[in-house]
Amino acid sequence: MSLTYQEALDFLHGIPRFGKKPGLRRIRRLLERMGNPQDTLRFIHVAGTNGKGSTCAMVSRVLARAGYRTGLYISPFVLDFRERIQVDGEMIAPQDLVQSTALVKSHWDALNAEGEPPSEFETLLAVAMDYFQRRRVDVVVLEVGMGGRFDATNVIQTPVVSVITSLGLDHTEYLGDTIQQIAMEKCGIIKPGGVTVCYPRQDPKALEVVRRRCAEENNLLILPKQAQVLSMDFFGTRMVYDGLELTVPLVGVHQVLNASVAIETLRAAGKRGLPVADEDIVSGIGQVSFPARLEVLGRKPYIVLDGAHNPSGAQVLGEALKLLEGRNIHAVMGMLGNKDVSGSLQFILPYCKSLCAVPVVGNPLSLPAEKLAEIARPLCPRVEVWQDPAEGVRAALARCGPEDVLLVCGSLYLASYLRPLLTELGACANQS
Repeated sequence: MSLTYQEALDFLHGIPRFGKKPGLRRIRRLLERMGNPQDTLRFIHVAGTNGKGSTCAMVSRVLARAGYRTGLYISPFVLDFRERIQVDGEMIAPQDLVQSTALVKSHWDALNAEGEPPSEFETLLAVAMDYFQRRRVDVVVLEVGMGGRFDATNVIQTPVVSVITSLGLDHTEYLGDTIQQIAMEKCGIIKPGGVTVCYPRQDPKALEVVRRRCAEENNLLILPKQAQVLSMDFFGTRMVYDGLELTVPLVGVHQVLNASVAIETLRAAGKRGLPVADEDIVSGIGQVSFPARLEVLGRKPYIVLDGAHNPSGAQVLGEALKLLEGRNIHAVMGMLGNKDVSGSLQFILPYCKSLCAVPVVGNPLSLPAEKLAEIARPLCPRVEVWQDPAEGVRAALARCGPEDVLLVCGSLYLASYLRPLLTELGACANQS
């Protein structure tokens, strides 16, 4: 089957994002038709509500630095769709995406004809598995899409390490509306006879679920020790963890905790056939970068982009904003209507002098900017509505002096849409 790159993208994007029923039947049938490529690979499997992306970025960077050919599967993307499938930090090449998609499409068409077509996420995961097998990767850092128990990534066998990052309420319409229900779904990735590393500051009710699941599946549960923070500013943290002194370029106390999870994950992997030297951990984490996670794109004024989109993520962002005390913060925000908008805004807007409420362009779940503004007005002294997010950015930037902050947040989809503009504005500001 011959496809162009655009035809491959059109095929993938034209598939419904979710299947009609939760479960692993569709992805199992698809992969079985392909010869089960996932069974030839080793995985570090990462689930959680917040911190998955940062943790995956640190772990994969260190493994690649240590000389392992390292696959990375993440979602969503920020800059380019091909970000979702990487090897050694390089996005899948267009010709490779076409080759793997053409193979998967032949099997997808057969299942579709039987009335059981895999979803977009399931189909892309199959593309990734074929690509990782062809590249003969040593290990894949595999980020769960949503939940864990019924997530397509859970088709794998017992991974080298299972990782549970920070848990909070998100996707409650699918995963349940209590922290225990959320934890149960996330802990579905814990397989028999494995090792699980868990974020250390969990809600006690969530942690109890993790402990119980690990006991049921005969997993060693590892909770990171407390790290010592040597210094912290808005450009990173110097820290000591269990004898290792390192710099984490990502911002905030939560990234210290994520780094601790990453280190324990790497050490656990080392005991299960993937040894990594301490100097590779220090070097790899010191080089990590992640778009739209408290990303600073300009210095005068600060231009900060963050993808926080739920209350727990917004709380983390709010804690980081304390590092900018004394600077006026002018925000541009857009959110999806299926999120806890008021719960998120309460953690961010008390630090902001103004807000430009905008829609999340191109997403049918976008909360109308007018509704966002209505919710925001009791929390922020100046709130405006802009239907064009780019114009909202320019309006907020016009209010900023050289020592102030332009903050764009509320959705990874909004971050993806606005990042090129913010990068351009940041470059201009840095040169002035």
